[in-house]
Amino acid sequence: MTRADEITQIIKSKIEKFVPQSDLSEVGQVVSVGDGVVRAWGLNGALMNELVVFDSGVVGMVLNIELEGVGIVVLGDDKLIKEGSTIKRTKKVMDVGVGEELIGRIVDPLGMPIDGRGSINYKQQRPVEVIAPGIVERQPVKEPLQTGIKAIDGMIPIGRGQRELIIGDRQTGKTAIAIDTIINQQKEPPEKRPICIYVAIGQKEMSVARTAKILEENGAMNYTIVVSASASEPAPLLYLAPYSGCAIGEYFMWKGKAVLVIYDDLSKHAQAYRQMSLLLRRPPGREAYPGDVFYLHSRLLERACKLSDKNGGGSLTALPIIETQANDVSAYIPTNVISITDGQIYLEPSLFYAGIRPAVNVGISVSRVGGSAQLKAMRQVAGRLRTDLAQYNELQAFAQFSSDLDKNTLDFIKRGQRLVELLKQDQYEPMDVSEEVLVLYAGTKGYLDDIELVKVRDFEKRLVACVKKNCPSLLEEIVKKKELNAEIEEKIKKTIEDFKSRFH
Repeated sequence: MTRADEITQIIKSKIEKFVPQSDLSEVGQVVSVGDGVVRAWGLNGALMNELVVFDSGVVGMVLNIELEGVGIVVLGDDKLIKEGSTIKRTKKVMDVGVGEELIGRIVDPLGMPIDGRGSINYKQQRPVEVIAPGIVERQPVKEPLQTGIKAIDGMIPIGRGQRELIIGDRQTGKTAIAIDTIINQQKEPPEKRPICIYVAIGQKEMSVARTAKILEENGAMNYTIVVSASASEPAPLLYLAPYSGCAIGEYFMWKGKAVLVIYDDLSKHAQAYRQMSLLLRRPPGREAYPGDVFYLHSRLLERACKLSDKNGGGSLTALPIIETQANDVSAYIPTNVISITDGQIYLEPSLFYAGIRPAVNVGISVSRVGGSAQLKAMRQVAGRLRTDLAQYNELQAFAQFSSDLDKNTLDFIKRGQRLVELLKQDQYEPMDVSEEVLVLYAGTKGYLDDIELVKVRDFEKRLVACVKKNCPSLLEEIVKKKELNAEIEEKIKKTIEDFKSRFH
């Protein structure tokens, strides 16, 4: 059996007869090809991440530089490449088209439109891999990014420029939270509205089309870009997708705009990288993951930031999604991404199946930044919400084993049950921040304690509708003042009490 290095020597001797040594830095020849990966001899001057062109017109990206040649991942159909084919350098690193013309479109990781609405005429390109802005170029995260989801805006707030991980088993509502957050951005005034980029990695094309349709129906495609590398695409395109999405977002960030990027999901991204690495014969790292998956995701997520005013004050908020297996948050990839991000929203299957949706586990979920970016009014009403719910969960577990509980404990459990009911929310129905403040005030101040549990959500819906109809100025005042002074608080109390007296 002929070994790969023997094949290399044979090709090398043949090439040296016909190709001058000086041309070897620009030209190479395919030694082997398969599974989207090419091993080539020559290309002595090639750079990491450089684009190369095969004689069939297919492009590739240099990912390995070795003594006896280079390892190239094919960004297209590898069936068009044969052993002995010629490869030429382009002398430019992998880049993607960026610009306003992308808004409302669905593209692949190379920037090619896949929505059937014609080609895109790019005026500018950006490298897909850049070094993240340094500390001096940033400023602290201090502006809220409202998701429209009560449980998150109240207890796990997200700030513009933050990296907040959404983690949980499959089918626990991870993507639903991301989509609701995109839909909720239309409540922002146009000049402050973030450009949203949804990066779909390894999903079925049908799922991506469905997501795009939901965004379209809710009027969100006017400020959204979808980057899709579907499950049927080769691994190199799945690997490239999040970096392309981030590069597209950075174009808007450096123009002083707010950007929200959702990576759905990075578990499949790591699998694509692993597949490529094994084929490129990269040295295996920890837990048999070739190379280091930590660096794979850290260099992507570090690019999320809030730029300093001197740099235009733009921001890029990242919401990476990670899928766990059987609740195992301590597995290799989840712990990697938890340590890179500024907090995580953990969705628990048992809560999801119990009908508590979004199924946010209050105990494990945390935001390490958002509190300083949270609206002061929200902080005033939801300050105790988190600890109250955590205590309620403990007491409820304890109450199962004890029949005689004192009145205080029973009252606490009663309120906890109503708060859990209040935090339930239907999909694609994000709430305005002033409405969230209103209903959370009613819950945390005990106005729901004597309402029947089954009527809590009806109370909430009718309360919001009543205030919108009869007292819209109150909601406007909450948003304008951003905090609850004595006067606003008095108005809220009176409004809730008046409504409660008529509620039946």
